[in-house]
Amino acid sequence: MLEPEPFRIKVVEPLSRLSKEERKEKIRSAGYNVFKLDAEDVFIDMLTDSGMSAMSDRQWGKMFTTEQSYAGSSSYRLLEKAVSDIFGFDRFVTVHQGRAAENILFSTTVKEGDFVPNNMHFDTTYANVKHKGGTPVNLVVDEAYDSGSPGDFKGNMDISKLKEFLEEKDNVPVIMLTITNNTAGGQPVSMKNIREVSRLAREHDIPLFLDACRFAENAFFIKTKEKGYADKSIKEIVKEMFSYADGFTFSAKKDGLTNIGGILGVRNEELHKKCIELGIIIEGFPTYGGMACRELAAMAQGIRESTDIQYLDYRHQQIKYLGDLLHEAGIPIARPVGGHAVFIDADKFLPDVPQVEFPAQSLTAELYMEGGIRGVELGTSAFGEMDEEGNVIPAPLEFLRLAIPRRVYTINHLNFVAQCVASLYEKRENIKGLKRTYAPKLLGHFMAEFEPL
Repeated sequence: MLEPEPFRIKVVEPLSRLSKEERKEKIRSAGYNVFKLDAEDVFIDMLTDSGMSAMSDRQWGKMFTTEQSYAGSSSYRLLEKAVSDIFGFDRFVTVHQGRAAENILFSTTVKEGDFVPNNMHFDTTYANVKHKGGTPVNLVVDEAYDSGSPGDFKGNMDISKLKEFLEEKDNVPVIMLTITNNTAGGQPVSMKNIREVSRLAREHDIPLFLDACRFAENAFFIKTKEKGYADKSIKEIVKEMFSYADGFTFSAKKDGLTNIGGILGVRNEELHKKCIELGIIIEGFPTYGGMACRELAAMAQGIRESTDIQYLDYRHQQIKYLGDLLHEAGIPIARPVGGHAVFIDADKFLPDVPQVEFPAQSLTAELYMEGGIRGVELGTSAFGEMDEEGNVIPAPLEFLRLAIPRRVYTINHLNFVAQCVASLYEKRENIKGLKRTYAPKLLGHFMAEFEPL
């Protein structure tokens, strides 16, 4: 039996569902890309967990009671203390979201011809490295590419691959480690792996930065799965995780439990100064960082709330519940279930649709037409490449991600999602692929357009 949610609902937002014929017309008009749907036309929104959290009464209270100031706001001091208490960092740059932190970091560290290794880059990290002329390199453990394989920490960096890579390349300005590993299905990274990556980074005098959007969820997995951490608090685990890093990028729209906001943490004083100077140009003065001061106050409170073990236990149970429903229905999903979403393996769901016909994108569109549910494609549209002749090179994984916003949906919502996915699975032989008619070069899946084959 599931434990009850560790909160009460005080405010509700009405939902309505369009008819199936209306949904078919909406997705057709959107070029079969759910990013282009109006939110009011979506019944259950699992496009992302980013910026979709329900904020607490304490977060709202701090938003109402902080003053608005261009420089020196009290909300910045609240955030400063939270960053020090939770992450153990005294130097950081406030930004409006995670990709802005990536932009500043890579603008100050990466030049043309550089390489940036990671366990697995997510889409914005990949794009920001490429935008600066660098080459993003994924060095995740092999198990990550087998969606059904067992393993507690399938998000880990492959240490032998990283060691070999660093011995071959001398133009690596920074190493990234994404916790949890979103691209691999929300899979966690062990403390042992973080420690070993840090050791290699220091041996080669290369700074290690964590992509820490879901740091608290990763800490929960370490507590529940890694030997020696069961009796440690989430805050103790987080402090140790970050002690091995020279910096971090953070989207507070995930484990900050806010609708906007981000942080770039930097230990090195000289690099921090460069990041601050660039941040002023593109984000604003450091004590507001592209946001209203009330957003900083909400972020400071949200970072603390995300490390609460009762909240994290509920969060994990909810995601596991949806994963178990789908798995029991015979639907191929990434196993074990990760930290923020359930990932459906579209390659196995639609085995007769080749990856060059975007099976995960097709399944995403079909799920919207089936129940008004918006997931997101994380497959060949998001991570595939194009060769010199313009042919599609498939991505190594072909996922439809159902991200669960924090403190938003109930068990009944998840039951409905599972019913709709199961209904599609029963008629999967009727689902065809898509032809991509347009996509920008970087982050093309956001604006891509498709038509049925």
